[in-house]
Amino acid sequence: MKTIFVLSFTMASLTFGYAQQGQIKIEQDEKITDLIEIYKTSNESSDYYRIQVGFGSYSKAQNIQANVEQDFPDLPSKIDFDSPTYRVRVGRFQNKMDAERKFKEVRQKYPDAMLLK
Repeated sequence: MKTIFVLSFTMASLTFGYAQQGQIKIEQDEKITDLIEIYKTSNESSDYYRIQVGFGSYSKAQNIQANVEQDFPDLPSKIDFDSPTYRVRVGRFQNKMDAERKFKEVRQKYPDAMLLK
């Protein structure tokens, strides 16, 4: 009994006595932090144009998106939810001239399309 107590006490002392306290220091290039800041500010302040090709229920929006992806595979499409409807929007144009050029092309296929900023 005495040996079990001494052995338990010794093991507990060793366990707690040799526990290590440490600090982790992560070193990274300063350019990474700068790039992250540039990315954040560009996303917050960027104004871009999109083309809304349709809206409706979620299933209708999915059908419209599938058709748009077939008709215009070069344009990225996205379904946005704006209560109570789902809106299908395509493209992400930095300037109005490019947006209007593509808008004319899209409007031939989707007459209800709208150019949004």
